[in-house]
Amino acid sequence: MLNVTLRSLHDFLDKLVVNDVPLAVMLWGPPGIGKSQAVAKVAASHGLHLEDVRISQLAPTDLRGVPYVTERDFEEKLKEKVTAFAAPDFLPRVGRAVLFLDELNAAPPAMVAITQQLLLDRRVGNYVVPDGVFIWAAGNRKEDRASVFDMSAPVANRMLHLGVAPDVNEWIAYGSSANVDSRILAFVGYRPSKLHDFDADAPDPAWPSPRSWVMASTLLSVGLSVSAAVGEATASEFEAFCDVYDRLPDARAILEGRSAKPFPKSDSIDERWAITTALSSQVESGEELANALLWIGRGEPEWFQLCASLGVTRLREQGKDGDLAEMIPRVPGFREALVEHARTMALAR
Repeated sequence: MLNVTLRSLHDFLDKLVVNDVPLAVMLWGPPGIGKSQAVAKVAASHGLHLEDVRISQLAPTDLRGVPYVTERDFEEKLKEKVTAFAAPDFLPRVGRAVLFLDELNAAPPAMVAITQQLLLDRRVGNYVVPDGVFIWAAGNRKEDRASVFDMSAPVANRMLHLGVAPDVNEWIAYGSSANVDSRILAFVGYRPSKLHDFDADAPDPAWPSPRSWVMASTLLSVGLSVSAAVGEATASEFEAFCDVYDRLPDARAILEGRSAKPFPKSDSIDERWAITTALSSQVESGEELANALLWIGRGEPEWFQLCASLGVTRLREQGKDGDLAEMIPRVPGFREALVEHARTMALAR
């Protein structure tokens, strides 16, 4: 099995599509980390129709098709009535597409037996998978306490297997572009283990994951507690962090270059982390990032580098790469920070 982050998963699937490699793929990983979203993103980037099928919710006839009687010519002047199968309408007929079989290993053995033919032979019943259709699947692991079945060796040996795990830096960059509340981004950066913290023995059914943090951001936007999304224990820790966050200098004033308050003192690590991530997650232009870096100052190399790295990632995701070149002569040490950022990103790939 190849272990990947979501960014690496995107690159892997992207190359399969670009090079028209029709091999079946199985994505393994805990719930709530974004496997389905990654597949959807790759499909959308190539203009592929995505057919998302929850295999665990189907019966064998739902995939093989409903039988009906028809006539078939076997020899000259010899016709005989036979049983054929009307394939379901969700199976792609023409064009390039992704057939995504989610919750594959949660399906009962009878269903997997039918799916096996689709995966191994690219056909089931009377249906034949057209050229240009990619078959990818996903499932949770036994250690995730999911209701799953063992995958048979013949099926497993005909698929590519990728183990997907969340990455804090990648998720913060994603959350910044998706307008996730900056307090959540700062907290997850400060407590990386809270990005995905699943305890099968915990009594609380809510727990933190990339998916539930996005839900928590929605709750914050309407003034509700995040405990319904991430659980009471994590919510309590997050609320304590927010007390620190709320005492910070105005991030918008810093980004606009009009803040007279200094960077927090060296003994306030939590405050330093919170304001640095708050600034980088709210950057909208090269000028704003320049103001943030000048405010932090080169005398704080660790925090300068962190803000530069996160800020550059955000601007690039916004398509504002041109802003970065204009900043280099304006901010002392920014060129070196860019070089270090590029080196870090190269090592992460």
